[in-house]
Amino acid sequence: MTATADTVTAAGTGPAVEQVTLSGALNRALRDALADDDRVHLMGEDIGTLGGVFRVTDGLAAEFGDDRVADTPLAEAGILGTAVGMAMYGLRPVVEMQFDAFAYPAFEQLVSHVAKMRNRTRGALTMPITIRIPYGGGIGGVEHHSDASEAYYTHTPGLHVVAPATVADAYGLLRAAIVSDDPVVFLEPKRLYWSKGDLDRSAVLPDLGRAAVRRSGSSATLITYGPSLPVCLDAAEAAAAEGRQLEVVDLRSLVPFDDEAVCASVRRTGRAVVVHEAQGFAGFGAEIAARVTERCFHHLEAPVLRVTGFDIPYPPPMLEHHHLPDVDRILDAVERLQWQDGVPGEGV
Repeated sequence: MTATADTVTAAGTGPAVEQVTLSGALNRALRDALADDDRVHLMGEDIGTLGGVFRVTDGLAAEFGDDRVADTPLAEAGILGTAVGMAMYGLRPVVEMQFDAFAYPAFEQLVSHVAKMRNRTRGALTMPITIRIPYGGGIGGVEHHSDASEAYYTHTPGLHVVAPATVADAYGLLRAAIVSDDPVVFLEPKRLYWSKGDLDRSAVLPDLGRAAVRRSGSSATLITYGPSLPVCLDAAEAAAAEGRQLEVVDLRSLVPFDDEAVCASVRRTGRAVVVHEAQGFAGFGAEIAARVTERCFHHLEAPVLRVTGFDIPYPPPMLEHHHLPDVDRILDAVERLQWQDGVPGEGV
């Protein structure tokens, strides 16, 4: 069966609704995509027999064979270059980069070919490639294992960039990415791999480019994505005890960017804080702040603030809890938005 974005819903066996981990939801998405469309092929380091470092592809090689779930050499540029050729010949490769910083050797292929091929050929050749990248910190990993590299990809025209934060989105957005005719960089938050939630595999696939309001509020808007969503929800819960109702917007898709949903929230609340793990300088939060300021200037009661990682290489594991945004830093930014007197401070 050949899948399309309009027809894909549930596939495979087992209950339609189940409680699984986020990594389990990704596994089910890959399994259902393989079952639905024989053009889908998985490629990556140790994804076959081992099932991947985080076991996201566990059991798939045994079910679909090592010609469709292929272990590759440790050569990221070669993996992605091969995927380009496969896509040109009508296949839908799903590539796993073992860790965020391990994807950098493939960056030339990504920028020069994956992102440009459809434009270069005036649409004659599509690039239906999904590039899965476990990313972000919070697992006690050393450098090369904890980068938040989304700004590189969002700055590259021709790519879609997705960062799910829930079990349902991990499944739905990965299925949507695989059936897309454009290349999708699919950022998987490593520290949420073991989080659990309900998965309804019969649900209609979400559209790429749509944000979701995870908590309603009227005092200020927290704009976030990926691994920072649970932290923002915890901050909103703590703020409620102090009488401030924070709205939490989960971008889900960084490119395309949902200006409509983000700006609607900020216009309601009049204040905004952007939260992400990556360093602040020239980070994706700077683009969000600029877009919100340009589109919502006359509704803003205070400048848009940012809570981010620090402008340093990723620190050793014992120090990462100081580096990553936490509830206290978010609440401090909310406090500095100020509500009545004084001038708000600069970004965190």
